[in-house]
Amino acid sequence: MKITFLGAAGEVGRSCMMVSTRNTNVLLDAGIKLGADIEYPQLTDDQLKSIDGIFISHAHLDHNGFLPHLYSAGYRGNYFATKPTIDVGAVMISDYIRISNPISVTKKGLVEMARRPKIVNYYKEFKFKDLTVKFTPAGHILGSSLIELSDGRNRIAYTGDITLNRTRLLDGADMKNIKADTLITESTYAAKTDIFPGEKPVSQNMAKSIKDTIARGGKVIVPSFAVGRAQEILFLLDDYMNSGAIPKVPIYVDGMISKVMRIYRHNVIYCRKELQSKILMSDYDPFKSKNFTVVETKSTRNKIVNDSESCIIVTTSGMLTGGPVMFYVSRLARDYANKMILVGYQAVGTVGRMLQEGHKKVLLGGNEMTIEMEVNTFHLSAHADRPQLERIMTSVKGLKDVFLVHGEITKAKDLREWAAKRFVAKVPLLTEEHEI
Repeated sequence: MKITFLGAAGEVGRSCMMVSTRNTNVLLDAGIKLGADIEYPQLTDDQLKSIDGIFISHAHLDHNGFLPHLYSAGYRGNYFATKPTIDVGAVMISDYIRISNPISVTKKGLVEMARRPKIVNYYKEFKFKDLTVKFTPAGHILGSSLIELSDGRNRIAYTGDITLNRTRLLDGADMKNIKADTLITESTYAAKTDIFPGEKPVSQNMAKSIKDTIARGGKVIVPSFAVGRAQEILFLLDDYMNSGAIPKVPIYVDGMISKVMRIYRHNVIYCRKELQSKILMSDYDPFKSKNFTVVETKSTRNKIVNDSESCIIVTTSGMLTGGPVMFYVSRLARDYANKMILVGYQAVGTVGRMLQEGHKKVLLGGNEMTIEMEVNTFHLSAHADRPQLERIMTSVKGLKDVFLVHGEITKAKDLREWAAKRFVAKVPLLTEEHEI
């Protein structure tokens, strides 16, 4: 077997790897890299023509956003994913096309893409040409998967994005029966210092920060990814508000988040059993909490920023690269009473990363803006931290080779030092090919 790294090599974003056997070529993920400029996997025309199938780990654009480009360029095979990944992915890709309007995506390509998904069930092996394939829960977001491929001689496991932590909605990744000669693993938080505190103290400190802001009459902006982080944050806020830890103020939900919440609710059988039981056995459905107000019009946004009352605004995008959050920041950033709370990964070069690093002047929609509001970070990641990444590697039975992807190069190399003492460990470069 051969692996060609077409993206996510020494970087976070555009996850895409081609796995080749004597008779078959498949892609593991097909993502894009969002930023000032959108970057795509380094796929040649010959490689495009050779693709037999695509396996998608989850519905974030850095793992599935290249699909419409592939179908527009002539790919006519299927892509395989869990039902939640297909459902959420369709919404995310539609939003990406609407906002970015990429010239290489055609209506014919979008129609083809809509015809081609194949639903995969967790734990159920299936044959694809000369490969045996299995998807296992990865814990990252609803429907996220660790993907195993075998040609009968070699076995590859690909983590996608992964976490071992149990959250309010999902169980952590199931690593009990993962067997592989080769592991391709994310390394987003792979540095020695990337050790996350427990969710409880972080969320308690965040609740205190929100409570302090409300007490001084301020508004709280929580930029969030529409899928995964937003749902966890909303459930957390709902719990704290219902318990009295946070005062009763409006929680406004803006952007793609409400659409994704409905998809989560329709796919609740993929969530934790405790959450399913809570909905079935009681009258309370946290997906439809009365604490949440969905923002549907521009006039509502204007009312929110002009109103004197405190509130919490959970909105996209998570790294301040676009979306409704830009409006709220442009109107609220100059007031010391207000606060921004960052809860997820902030990529290098994004406004979110600059604010996280303490910059007070940023470019927002092409205009320089001074940020007077307080900016806090409370890390509630859906990724594995360094200790978890080590546990993931050591839990894979029969592991010999490790490739570290989807991480800033310095972090990936940091983890390679540890991994190289136990396995043959590499940080691949873009377009590199490796025989296994």
